[in-house]
Formats: sequence, C-alpha cells, structure tokens
Amino acid sequence: MLNSARLLVLLEIARKGTIVAAAQALHLSPSAVSHQLARLEQEVGVALVERAPQSLRLTAAGQRLADHAQAIADLMAVAEDDLRGHAAGEAGVLRLGFFASSGLELLPRALAGFSARRPHVELELILGQPHELVPDLEAGRLDAVVVFEHPLDPWCRDASVDVEMFFDEPQLIVVPLRHRLGRRSTVRLAALEGETWIGTRGGGTGEPVLERACAAEGFLPRVRCRSDHYQVTVNLARVGMGIALVPALGLGDTAGVHVCRLDHPQLHRRIGVATRPTRVNPLLDHFLVELRTAARAVGTLLGSQFGLSRG
Repeated sequence: MLNSARLLVLLEIARKGTIVAAAQALHLSPSAVSHQLARLEQEVGVALVERAPQSLRLTAAGQRLADHAQAIADLMAVAEDDLRGHAAGEAGVLRLGFFASSGLELLPRALAGFSARRPHVELELILGQPHELVPDLEAGRLDAVVVFEHPLDPWCRDASVDVEMFFDEPQLIVVPLRHRLGRRSTVRLAALEGETWIGTRGGGTGEPVLERACAAEGFLPRVRCRSDHYQVTVNLARVGMGIALVPALGLGDTAGVHVCRLDHPQLHRRIGVATRPTRVNPLLDHFLVELRTAARAVGTLLGSQFGLSRG
C-alpha cells in the first residue's frame, strides 16, 4: 500500500520543482525529502523523477502518480473539513424518531430553528410509536426519539436510555356539536358510560388506555371504530359516529365538533425525548436546545387552551 505522506512529498516536488523548495514548503530537511522520494520509488518500482543539476522533472509515471496524489490530497481536505464541521455541530447526520402527533407542531418548531442554524446537517426522520422506536435508539440506529408515556400504559425503560419529560398533554373528549355534551367545558369519564366511541389501537401493551380508564370506572366502552390517526377519529365524531378521546397535540381541525376537557387524574400523556447517555453525536445537544425551546412554547400554548401542568 502506498504511503500517503510520501505521495504528498511527491506532490510538493511537482509543485515546487526542486528538493530544496519542496522541503521548505513541507518544513522538512532536503535530505528527508530525498529519502521519502527514494522510498516511494522503491514502493512503486519505477522512476518518478529525472534529476538535473538545478531541478527535477517528473517522469510520465511520476506525473500520473502526482495527479493521483492531488486527488488524494483534495479528498483528505474534504474529509478534514467534514469532520471539523461534524465536531463543531455544523455538519453531519442526525437521526430522529418521533410519534405522529408530535410531527404536527412540536417537532416542526424544533426542526425549523435547528435547520435554520445548521443548514448543512442531513436529517433522517423516522415515524413510529415510542415502543417501536426506542429499541432502535438503544441499538444506536437513532440519536433521539420524541416520546410520550401514559400513566395508565407506561413503557419499560431500559437503563441505557435517558428520558427528559417536557410537559403533560391533556386527553380531550371530542363530540358532535349537537351532542348532549356540546355545551360542557369539562366532563368526567363516568358520565360517558353508554356512549359509542371512536377509539385507538393501543400502545406497546396492546390494551388502549381508554379501556383501562373505563374499567377503573366500572364499565367497558362500546367502540365502533379504532384508528391511531386522530384526524380520522375527529372526522368520524364530526358526523355523529361516536365520541373520541384525542390528545391535545393530535386535535387538528375542530370545525363542526365540540371539545371538552376530561376531568381524570391519569388520562393525559407526558411528552419528552429519549436519548442514550453517551450522546456521541455532537449535533444532538444542539437539537435538544431547539426541542426544549419548542416544548416550552407548545406547552405554554396548550396550557392556555386547555389547562395542563408542566413536566
């Protein structure tokens, strides 16, 4: 294998035309440059220069190798710039996982600020539920995951993952405008016994939080349809197919429906971010600054609309 340092010596000889000038440019002694050139000729098995009393001239083989040396030098410079930018948090790749309703407001706010300050960073965004994405985080395939956790459906956290919670997000009841609750601002879950529901499919345990909460109140909900797309549940509620339990981040378009706060101590989601303790990607800390800023803004907005506690 060719020695890259000797290739750079040959490149400098080609540029300067003499051993002495190349030695000055490389901050080496002329004898050291001559030695490196001789070793390179031994490695390739062909003469690379023609020596004259006052100068050197590259042979045809020497010129071809010098051209390759220039390409290698250019590539090394690109690599150095790339790594320098990566270490400074200005370039590189950041891989993020997120759940769908965080992609409506929270994540876009964070990414807008991050990308404006670091336009050369490549972002890979992976959509999924926390219980689906956290294993990829643990395995190093993701740098961070925006997560939620239900008090009634907690997910088991691995010791290799850190979780920082930002705020509590209320669960809301969505009903058609002409529903009997259409003028209520707050409703208790027990008052909804006998209603037809548009429900969700459930998290990592497979049992939706609605069923768990209703069971604690002494009844089972009658579920007509299940969808984890919250705008689907809102649209079905709008046309009278049932009432829906929707987290505030997933509420979306509320034209034609009424939204009630739910008076229940455990029907809410905690919103946060999961990372590995090592945080080897220098870009991650910069993103977390933007995510915390976005979380404060979104948490304040939800608090003014629905009344919620900060995590």
